[in-house]
Parts: sequence; structure tokens; C-alpha cells
Amino acid sequence: MTDDTAAREGPTPAAPVDPWKGLRGIMAGTLVLEAIVIGLVLTVIARIDGGAHFQPWKVWYVSLLAVAMVVAAGLQRRPWAIPLNLTLAGLAVAGWAVHWSMGVCGLMFAVVWAYIFYLRGDVARRVEAGQLPSQQA
Repeated sequence: MTDDTAAREGPTPAAPVDPWKGLRGIMAGTLVLEAIVIGLVLTVIARIDGGAHFQPWKVWYVSLLAVAMVVAAGLQRRPWAIPLNLTLAGLAVAGWAVHWSMGVCGLMFAVVWAYIFYLRGDVARRVEAGQLPSQQA
């Protein structure tokens, strides 16, 4: 198709916009940031009290949780992604058993997740009411 033909046919219709795409991106980014912070807990438990808290099961717990968060960041399109996100956030808070610093990090990210779910509810209300810019004709 030449430029002349395209000009006569008019603009092509835009693809439908997915209102949840941005929120999935925010959740994926939050998981990656949380994985980095949780991974840095290893340096804390290795240095506090001369490494007295640095035990193999703690290293495995923290490492597997951080890797699971990175993997989950790529799975945000799945219908079970939200329960997975909540489970990982709960495991981060349960990291208090590893070291109190991990529990504090888990609580801080729990607040972030609470805000994300508040935003999710707001987007759902707007989609239902047809108030999103992509829903306007």
C-alpha cells in the first residue's frame, strides 16, 4: 500500500487499549525491586553479630524468595498472578524468622502492595463506569 492509498483510506483503527497493562507493569516492577531488597538482606545477616545469623537455611530462604519474585514479575499476565504476589509478600513478612531486618522490609513492601491494590480497585471502578480515556469515543 502506498502513502497515497493510505491517505485516501483514512486512519487505521487503533488497537483496543488494555487498561490493566500499566498496573501489571507496576506490579512487575515492584516485584523486581522487592527481590533486590530481599536479596540485600543476605549482606545484612552476614555482617550482623559477626555472621552469627548466617545459616544455610536462611541463605536458601532468602535466595529462593528473591528468585521467585523475579520469576513472578514475568508472570503478571496470568490469572493467578495476584494470589502469587500476595503469597510472596507474605513470605517476605514471614522472613522475620530469618532476621528482623527482612521482616521490616517485608512490612514496607506490604504497604506498597496495599496501595497497589487500592489503585487496582480504583481502576476497576473506572473501567466499570466507562471513565477511562481509552473508553471514550
